[in-house]
Amino acid sequence: MIASLVIALVGGSMPGASGTQGAPAPYYLSLGDSLAQGVQPTAQGRSVETDHGYSDDLYASYKHLVKGLRLEQLGCPGETTTSMIQGGICPYATGSQLTEAVDFVQTHRVRLITIDIGANNVDSCVVEGRADPSCVSAGMAAAGTDLPTIVSELRTAAGPAVPIVAMNYYDPFLPVWLEGSAGRALARESVQLAQSFNRELEGAYGAAGIPVADVEGAFETANFAPAAFGIPLNVVTMCALTWTCAPPPVGPNIHANAAGYWVIALAFLPKIGIL
Repeated sequence: MIASLVIALVGGSMPGASGTQGAPAPYYLSLGDSLAQGVQPTAQGRSVETDHGYSDDLYASYKHLVKGLRLEQLGCPGETTTSMIQGGICPYATGSQLTEAVDFVQTHRVRLITIDIGANNVDSCVVEGRADPSCVSAGMAAAGTDLPTIVSELRTAAGPAVPIVAMNYYDPFLPVWLEGSAGRALARESVQLAQSFNRELEGAYGAAGIPVADVEGAFETANFAPAAFGIPLNVVTMCALTWTCAPPPVGPNIHANAAGYWVIALAFLPKIGIL
């Protein structure tokens, strides 16, 4: 399977993929939310798009395999599964990220698609470490309804030969563990919520035959084993790979830092046949 994915990426067995002069440029298409755009905070604490996101790292990792490969990023900070279909957060010529992606796939030579979507369905449901159950349920239900539509339209547009790879999520609320006994209880509840939501995402992607990069595992999300100074490994990892533990005004910020985006990219590599 790995060999076939690599062949698909380099286009060695596909029509028009000989690399001859005049052939259309091959593309890696990145879709999703702020993580797909590499959002990080400035020194003043403003979240901005950077060129150090996981899709930038993935592009750097395998562009040598595909002659003339280009990166197209359509991700939208704040995007939910619903807004990805309906639009309304980021401006797109065709109205929404999904229709823009379908149009791009139909008019360009796309060799790989990655997607992360759904975190914004539930992130706003958590306030001071505690989740609103009704909000979480609504967000998960929306993801369960929307994702089949998203992946079906992408697969129809891309055809069976173009790899589509998704990801699950880390838990950005884990550092609440540092706030005493009540925080520790909330951190465990937060992990349970993250795992439940990730299983929802994985089920929807799996039903469509789309592999899922295990970012949850890469960030040690459920590993409460003691690490530095008795702090659990998952909390230490979250503080090291995101801006959640950064002091104001930079943090706390739920986005990955440069090292964190590399870890996300590494979770993708086996799924796209590079490792």
